[in-house]
Amino acid sequence: MTSRDKLQEHPASKPFQGHPLIQGLARGEPLTAFGIRMARTPDIARLAKASGHHAIWVDLEHSTIPLDAAGAICAAAHDLGLMALVRVPEREYGAIGRLLDAGASGLIFPRVETAAQAADLAAACRFPPHGHRSAIAALPQFGYRRLPAAETYRLANDAVVVNVLIESPLGIENAEAIARVPGVDLVSIGCNDLSAELGVPGDYRHPLVQQALNTALAACARAGTPLSIGGIADAALNAELLARGAAPFLMTGIDTDVLLTAMHERVRGALASHASPAAETPHARAA
Repeated sequence: MTSRDKLQEHPASKPFQGHPLIQGLARGEPLTAFGIRMARTPDIARLAKASGHHAIWVDLEHSTIPLDAAGAICAAAHDLGLMALVRVPEREYGAIGRLLDAGASGLIFPRVETAAQAADLAAACRFPPHGHRSAIAALPQFGYRRLPAAETYRLANDAVVVNVLIESPLGIENAEAIARVPGVDLVSIGCNDLSAELGVPGDYRHPLVQQALNTALAACARAGTPLSIGGIADAALNAELLARGAAPFLMTGIDTDVLLTAMHERVRGALASHASPAAETPHARAA
C-alpha cells in the first residue's frame, strides 16, 4: 500500500473548482447522460441535446469508434452545452490527452482498483503542477482563444472531469482511498463487471453485490466524493440506491439499445397495422 492508498480521517478539500454539472451532481441534482457506441457523427450530440440530456458519454472500451470521430462528437456536444465524457479502454494513456485536446469534458476510466492508479489517471488529465498533461496553446473548450498558458491550464484543470470506475472486489476494498485522491471528481460502480467478479453475474440484488455497494456508498460519503451506480436496468433497485445515497447520474440508454428498441416497435406497429381490419383489401372483405 502506498501513501496515496492510506485512508484520511476527514474528507480532503477539493483542489479544483470542478465541472458545473459535477458540482450539481454532488448537491443531488440529477444529471441525464446518453451513451454512444455506434454513432460516428456529431448528429448524435444534437439528438442528445434535443431530447433534453445534460451529457453524453462515448464508449471507446466496447466499440471501434475512432478517436477523430469521438473528438468531433465531443466538440459538438461542448458547443451545445453538454458535458462530453469518453470511456477509454483500460489504462489507455495515449488517448487521454488527444481526447481532451479535441473537446472532451473528461474521461471515464474502467477497472480502477487502487488509489495509486486513480492518482496516475487524474494526473494524466491535468496540466502541471497538478499533473503531466502535455502543453497545448489553445483548446476548443475555450473557443481556441490564445490565453496565457497559466490561465489556460488553470481553467482546464478546474473544468476537466475524472470519473473512475470500480468494477472489482479489490476496487471496493480501496473505494475510500480512491475517492479521496485529489483530482478524482466522480466514482462510479460498474455493476455488470462487479457482479461477474463476485461470481453472481447479473444478480444485482445478491447479498454480495449489495454488501459491496453499501461499502462503496459509505466510503464515498466519508470522502465527500459522489458515487454513481450504473449497469442496472431494474428501475426499482435504482430508486433504492438513490435513496441510499447514490448520486443521480442517470444513464438513459445507449444508442445501440435505443435504436434496437425503436426498430422492434416499428416492426410491431407495421405488422399490427397490416393485420388490422382497416388494412384488409376489398377482395378480402368480400370473401
